[in-house]
Amino acid sequence: MSRRGRRVAALLLLVFLVVPILEIYVLIQVGQVIGPWWTILLLVLDSILGTWLIKREGRRAWEALRERIETGRMPHRELADGALIVLGGALMLSPGFVTDAFGILLILPFTRPLFRRLLTSYAVSRVSIRAYPGAGGPGNATRPGPDVVQGEVVEED
Repeated sequence: MSRRGRRVAALLLLVFLVVPILEIYVLIQVGQVIGPWWTILLLVLDSILGTWLIKREGRRAWEALRERIETGRMPHRELADGALIVLGGALMLSPGFVTDAFGILLILPFTRPLFRRLLTSYAVSRVSIRAYPGAGGPGNATRPGPDVVQGEVVEED
């Protein structure tokens, strides 16, 4: 198995086995401390808070993205924020305190920059750009450019 295949297998094991077991454990512990009905109420309130945060921060991210595009600037930060808000929202959909806590951290505007930096560093480490001198632009980045033609620059007055 390749290195990447082992990473994917470990991630799938974590997501589909460890996280649900952890969620059940935390739910049982919270239920034993505050009672089952209060635990259910806390989960419902947590979902309501998450829904409100997703709506509020999603709207802000969308407006920032539109403004950035309208001014002709690259919306890299806004796109990362949008992706983090969507991921946080997906985590908020699953029942449980652990995924909800992580989802809220991805959505909150004062914790999102940390996760944006992590996302950016991961994306940069995964991207490989090959550029050949004289390749003629991004469409020809996989092959060398045309032959070099010797010439002389003449300035006219």
